[in-house]
Amino acid sequence: MRQILAVAAGLAVLVASACSAPTPPRSAAPSPTPAGPAALPAPTGAHPVGTTALYLKDTSRPDPWNLDVDARELKVTLWYPTKQKDGERAPYMTPKESELLLKGLRIAGVPYDTLSRTRTNAVKDAEPTGEKLPLVVLSPGFTKPMSTLTSLAEDLAGRGYVVAGIDHTYESYVTAFPDGRVAECLACDSDTDPGFGTGVVAGRAADVSFVLDQLPSKWDGSDRIDRSRIAMVGQSIGGAGAMATMVKDPRVRAGIDLDGTTYARIPKSGFSRPFMFLGSAEHVPGGRDTSWDRDWKLLTGWKRWLVVSGADHQSFTDGPLLTGSLGIKPAYGVLPAARGAELTRTYVAAFLDQHLKGQRQPLLDKPSSRYPEVEFCSATCGRS
Repeated sequence: MRQILAVAAGLAVLVASACSAPTPPRSAAPSPTPAGPAALPAPTGAHPVGTTALYLKDTSRPDPWNLDVDARELKVTLWYPTKQKDGERAPYMTPKESELLLKGLRIAGVPYDTLSRTRTNAVKDAEPTGEKLPLVVLSPGFTKPMSTLTSLAEDLAGRGYVVAGIDHTYESYVTAFPDGRVAECLACDSDTDPGFGTGVVAGRAADVSFVLDQLPSKWDGSDRIDRSRIAMVGQSIGGAGAMATMVKDPRVRAGIDLDGTTYARIPKSGFSRPFMFLGSAEHVPGGRDTSWDRDWKLLTGWKRWLVVSGADHQSFTDGPLLTGSLGIKPAYGVLPAARGAELTRTYVAAFLDQHLKGQRQPLLDKPSSRYPEVEFCSATCGRS
């Protein structure tokens, strides 16, 4: 996992690893003419999308980051299909969340509430619809709130999934609880400690298992979830958390790592549940990060290793979609924001449709002329 202290390319320095000494981020210098509020792309599925937030408290374990707290508190955001097309759109984040995130990223020159004015597509607290829907757990990158994966979450909900996005408290620049309390990044003070990444993914696996335990009693729409069809998708250390969760919790049937160095050890006997790596050139076989090379050999079931040409670490998040509202020009040669969102949505949905809905996806069998940026890898990468 690389700690990314930027919303998109050009905003800050990429940090090689959460376990390496972090390079102080450069303050971004937005132009004086931001493009106005960003708008997330519309979901591509057939269903309107609703969303709501839950507050969960795990009294069985203390918080791993805040020694003054004897229980782990989590905010979980749900996205799901609804019949309700009209209504109040959910905020992307609160003004306070926007302020703390931009301060954490050291982005100056724009109003601190800028990201709170990002336009979303989901209707706040809409009534869910559908029966026996598969569940997808989402986990964001280190220092990032769950909201930075909203575009992917909305798209999956529009395609007929229930999505549970977890804010891993104290691992983000900001986590705002439904009662108005705000938790900042205590883990950021520990990211150079030995074994940091391994500890983070173990904690995230525990968070996910707790959320899966709690959903039936904490969300009124939980009867619409088919609990035999659960997958997990994460970006950066959230992707590493997907692997760690699957090793520990058999309820998660399939997983995707979006550009994250992995830390959890796979049993030497192998791991047979479906898994997909989708990332940037950092993760080509034999490249800078070798964790995928190591784990690939131990994945004994259905597996794919896809590398996206021109992508950077944030291409699989909302980050590039937000640069215009911050008045920041994308870096030369980096995958355009809309294309990055399209590729991420398309390949994530294809994987989930195949492994949770039983719908075979030829897109995952070989390279596609529609998406020439995506290379299929194993020991090497190539178009053939």
